[in-house]
Amino acid sequence: MAAPQSLSLSKPSPLSPPLTTTPRFFSKPSLPSFLSDTPTRKPLFITSSKNPISDIIISNKPKSSSQNDDVFINDDKPREECGVVGIYGDSEASRLCYLALHALQHRGQEGAGIVTVNNNVLQSITGVGLVSDVFNESKLDQLPGNLAIGHVRYSTAGQSMLKNVQPFVAGYRFGSVGVAHNGNLVNYRTLRAKLEEKGSIFNTTSDTEVVLHLIATSKHRPFILRIVDACEKLEGAYSIVFVTEDKLVAVRDPFGFRPLVMGRRSNGAVVFASETCALDLIEATYEREVFPGEVIVVDNNGIQSLCLMSHPQPKQCVFEHVYFALPNSVVFGRSVYASRSRFGEILATESPVDCDVVIAVPDSGVVAALGYAAKAGVPFQQGLIRSHYVGRTFIEPSQKIRDFGVKLKLSPVRAVLEGKRVVVVDDSIVRGTTSSKIVRLLKEAGAKEVHMRIASPPIIGSCYYGVDTPS
Repeated sequence: MAAPQSLSLSKPSPLSPPLTTTPRFFSKPSLPSFLSDTPTRKPLFITSSKNPISDIIISNKPKSSSQNDDVFINDDKPREECGVVGIYGDSEASRLCYLALHALQHRGQEGAGIVTVNNNVLQSITGVGLVSDVFNESKLDQLPGNLAIGHVRYSTAGQSMLKNVQPFVAGYRFGSVGVAHNGNLVNYRTLRAKLEEKGSIFNTTSDTEVVLHLIATSKHRPFILRIVDACEKLEGAYSIVFVTEDKLVAVRDPFGFRPLVMGRRSNGAVVFASETCALDLIEATYEREVFPGEVIVVDNNGIQSLCLMSHPQPKQCVFEHVYFALPNSVVFGRSVYASRSRFGEILATESPVDCDVVIAVPDSGVVAALGYAAKAGVPFQQGLIRSHYVGRTFIEPSQKIRDFGVKLKLSPVRAVLEGKRVVVVDDSIVRGTTSSKIVRLLKEAGAKEVHMRIASPPIIGSCYYGVDTPS
């Protein structure tokens, strides 16, 4: 087989032109020498966490449906697991990673972490809470280096403890490796049971730790082949970034369930992120998606694209376009804004109604509502105002107020609604508990008629690929 292409990369100068070729298939025995591991060495990594008693601290997990639905109205939406970032070749890698995680904060609010490489040592800081809660100037000063990965987390597999916050860092025979994962492994329990039978000891309840154990126990020597060997055993959704002492590696599952994109900064630094909105914030130019089943390796020798395994028909998660991603992102090669606007136009065509005003359930229903209003020729107005300062904990009124949680987050505008026939557009319905309260809220504010329009088809089953959907 012809030697795989290697694109030159030197730290002071910009990286080579954009990589646009289709990834190569390869057989395990044949691999360029620059991808082989260095001789056996003692693993070096340093971890730091915001709370030394992390194992017993549990963050405010949303309550179940049997608890106060009025308060925890966010439970009526599916939840995405997390967002990942990887940066190679920038001296401000940790700060850029921090900013990129800010842009991906909507993908997970329970925990955040960054791992950097400095003098061949992996240094890690993780914490429970928002990115701005976990990191500050002094924390970022502890993370020097031009190579970093980061993660924001919402837990779908594993309890919401600090020890489960990624990226994970571990040492094995040939060095150290850090990993950040977006998705969900459906064969996690089976793999974990097999590994435990062979003597593996697990420190977390996260499915991502299985990947580290599979890499460590792989019989293949070069690190890249250990990743391939591990991923061939995985079933489910995974968009993953790995970091070693000298490499940044991005991997996407063969079905391409979850998004992962590649971009570049003007100084040549390579960036991977879950969404293009993260690239925009740190002024990286979007180049392309990481292809389903592709492994991209970035190190001093260049950028190498390899095909992990043959990929069947893509099975991309439609909810990235319905709800999860930001409207200013490009996901699966298509503008999220354009998709949501089109959803609204289709709604107006399929389910028209005589109305006076179109409003949205903010924020996720706004773009679909704009599309509906434009197609229907009816004015769009802000009939519901969302409070952006509502956390998951607050003092409840001593005398219970009906629909308190909805009123706390959404305030109707009587001047827009009173005496009007209103179409209200939302992105999705999971259980409908919040939707019924919103209708009541609008009618109490004087709406003459309320017509609900939902931008996605009915949710008829649970998702096991990184979305926390209620039963």
